[in-house]
Amino acid sequence: MTATNPPADPLAHLAHDDFTSFTHFGGFDWGIEHHQLCIVDKQGAVLVNLCVSNDADGWRIVQEKLKLYPHLAIAIETSSGPAVERLLDLGITLFPMQPKAAERYRDRKAPSGVKSDELDAWAFADALRTDGHGWRRLLPLDPLTAEIRILCRDEIALIEQRTALVLQLKAALHEYHPVALDAFDDWTHPATWDFVLAFPSPDDLHKAGKRKWEKFLHTHKLYRPETAAKRLELFAKALQFVNPNKAVNNAKTLLATTIARQLRALQPSLDEYRARIQRLFNDHPDHDCFGSLPGAGPKLAPRLLAEFGPDRSRFQTFQSVQCFAGTAPVTQTSGKSRHVSARWACNKILRGTVHLWADLSRASCAWAQAFYQQKKRLGKSHATALRCLGNRWLKILWTMWQNHTPYNEALHTQNQVKHGSWVIALTQPTPAAPTR
Repeated sequence: MTATNPPADPLAHLAHDDFTSFTHFGGFDWGIEHHQLCIVDKQGAVLVNLCVSNDADGWRIVQEKLKLYPHLAIAIETSSGPAVERLLDLGITLFPMQPKAAERYRDRKAPSGVKSDELDAWAFADALRTDGHGWRRLLPLDPLTAEIRILCRDEIALIEQRTALVLQLKAALHEYHPVALDAFDDWTHPATWDFVLAFPSPDDLHKAGKRKWEKFLHTHKLYRPETAAKRLELFAKALQFVNPNKAVNNAKTLLATTIARQLRALQPSLDEYRARIQRLFNDHPDHDCFGSLPGAGPKLAPRLLAEFGPDRSRFQTFQSVQCFAGTAPVTQTSGKSRHVSARWACNKILRGTVHLWADLSRASCAWAQAFYQQKKRLGKSHATALRCLGNRWLKILWTMWQNHTPYNEALHTQNQVKHGSWVIALTQPTPAAPTR
């Protein structure tokens, strides 16, 4: 069985030439409380097999050991984190390993399935010795890009926490306060949390009366002619359909107000993250390139920049970045059989960002909407159509990124016409039928 892979790295021979300068190879199995270090020579003989604690004393021992091997490369099963940062700070050349690949190298050493930290470190070191000439070394990010990447990933994690809290809040309201759920659609809006705090139960909402309802809507800028009447009507029916169990109402009221306060406390931190990311993004040399992308906006453009990074040699072809983002499918062939599936071994942050970007680009880019609609007409699902559109966008973005140029809609349309793209035909207006 064979799998379709992106074209070979044209700079692979240069990496091989550099790799021959290493005389020793290490494996570093990192952990929360302790780390395991193994070092082998070119013949595979184990020279160091060391377990150290993850503290100042442990890292002092690591530093002393590493000084004995000036031409050392280390394999590690991650590309980020405190262990990586400390090793890079010590001037060590690192080769990150994909977890699935690390598991396969471990199985090669121990087919029985046994596992230990010593085995892992030795397997990583020996794998680097035998196969490392084809691996890509880890290059440290510049401070500006590194901070943007960390902030964007942390912001996503906080947004996921907010989403979880919103779902918990809606579940609680469903049990005792259905009118609140019917009155509002977007429960990520802070005004909805304030509504729960102002009118925590159906009884509180009923007792407040119309004047307080209208004041709340006006104060939170929610009073719209097209929705105000419907909301006021719902508020007036607050007691018509409530949970008859008083114990449930009392308990869930406390839960809902507790979650609403948590959401209220979390939102200022998200706003602070957004402001800092935007400030750093504005100062980045690649701001114009990523900031010009249709639909990316102030939230997605910094995430795209952070995951791409500044190193143009990292992705030698547009296919490599498509595989990295998970938009390129995996094709497996064996004899007469052929199977195409989604690519799950990828950068999950970039895959999610590209999915959102592709969807938002349809509103401001005619060819993107035409491309999406054509995929839908061919029977593709919404998610698959967006993945295909994201795949096309990544090819464009890779070219922009390599050339340090912003997106130019007119130039892209010109290139589509020049190369006879089928997409451009879909954006042309349909000629009117001739009159008789």
